[in-house]
Amino acid sequence: MNNNTAILHAAFAAWNAASQLRTRRERNKRFTYGDQWGDTSLDSSGRRISDWDRYNKEGHPPITNNVLRQLVKSIVGRFRSQYLDKATQQGGGKPAGTAELDELDARLLEEFLISGVCLQRVDLVHDLLEKHTQVSNVNVNRFFINTIADPLARDCEIVGQVHDLSVAALIKQVAAGSRRKAAWVRRLYSEDVEARTASLATALGADSQSGTHFWYCPTGKCRAIEVWTLESHEVLTCHNRATSQVFVAPLGQLKKLKSNPDMSVNWDIATTWHCRWFSPMGDLLAEYDSPYRHGSHPYVMRFYPLTDGEIHSFIEDMIDQQKLVNRLVTMVDHVMNSSAKGVLLYPENAMPDGFTWSQVRQVWRSCDGVLPYNPQLGEAKPEQISANNTNFGAYPMIELQLKMLEHISGVSGALRGQNVDTRGSSTLYQTQADNAAIALADIFDTFNAFRQSRQAKLARL
Repeated sequence: MNNNTAILHAAFAAWNAASQLRTRRERNKRFTYGDQWGDTSLDSSGRRISDWDRYNKEGHPPITNNVLRQLVKSIVGRFRSQYLDKATQQGGGKPAGTAELDELDARLLEEFLISGVCLQRVDLVHDLLEKHTQVSNVNVNRFFINTIADPLARDCEIVGQVHDLSVAALIKQVAAGSRRKAAWVRRLYSEDVEARTASLATALGADSQSGTHFWYCPTGKCRAIEVWTLESHEVLTCHNRATSQVFVAPLGQLKKLKSNPDMSVNWDIATTWHCRWFSPMGDLLAEYDSPYRHGSHPYVMRFYPLTDGEIHSFIEDMIDQQKLVNRLVTMVDHVMNSSAKGVLLYPENAMPDGFTWSQVRQVWRSCDGVLPYNPQLGEAKPEQISANNTNFGAYPMIELQLKMLEHISGVSGALRGQNVDTRGSSTLYQTQADNAAIALADIFDTFNAFRQSRQAKLARL
């Protein structure tokens, strides 16, 4: 296995190691956006079926009362009003480009609440003779990184993402300025791509059950894999005593530098972030050292809370309460539908002469109807049954679960502008809202620290 293949194998291993994170994120996303009956369990026959199928099979059509989405919207709204709108509130409007960054940050905060991951990349984009900075959100499903334990990701050694690009966009990325290389890239992606990809994927340990999303593009575009690695190499740290100049030189210049009596030379190790672009067939499309002044990769990342390397999101803590709310609401609906409501018990021997059952029903529905019957001693008379079986404790349970959602999430009524006492002052209400936001301070501060890191990287492109 050559060095490039080994690096591609390490990238695939890093991507595969995050499979549980992607699975949890997908579940959290389903619950956040309303698909809350997709969890599976064993039925009485030992078969694994979804909660939706199980409740329908039992005759209880599932009902979704999506509380999680409103909690997420409330937090994003609070973040916009508390942090993103300050420049406008203080006068003068926002600088050019800030609105686009604010929108990216709002959407990224939503992703952060769902998955516990913040990912953006900061690039210098070259467009013919012009270049400009560009910030973009990175999809967690396309990202990979080695196992880390540092919340600031300072122990990151390999990082990257998979791209699905058109042929033109891929050529612009890896072959700009070289017509010959552009033609080579076109040939690579037009000759037996699937067979070559399958051969490499199998050789690196992928199978039909796992890893396919790393190698194959489902949209028919060109799949490319961008891998950044932290690499070390030997260097010489030099001090010219005559000119007071301090600099770093390659190891190959040792003999030349030592020939200067004014030069002090020491051996050392330097680290460099190196980027490689691979095709899913294993071809090295391009490689280069970090072109940025900060000397690092273009990614900015935060993982929450990263205790023992584990990621647990805001939404994950409230899924059980959301499921119980849905179950209770579905139960109430089922009890109400199955309760007797206005059922008429009419003895057959009390039927008036000349009446049919259809006529009895019609008269019974009329607001001023008169229905005669023939009473006989000891016989039952017509009687209406209207049962009220809905007061069985479900409503207090639903209210309890909603309050628990508030306590667990920290998104109280005061934070959402609800339960406002109009007899109090605006200062009192603002104090209540600020106190309610304390529970979310950790999330906001973590996200703002991420934004500050992003701005620092932008300033050193």
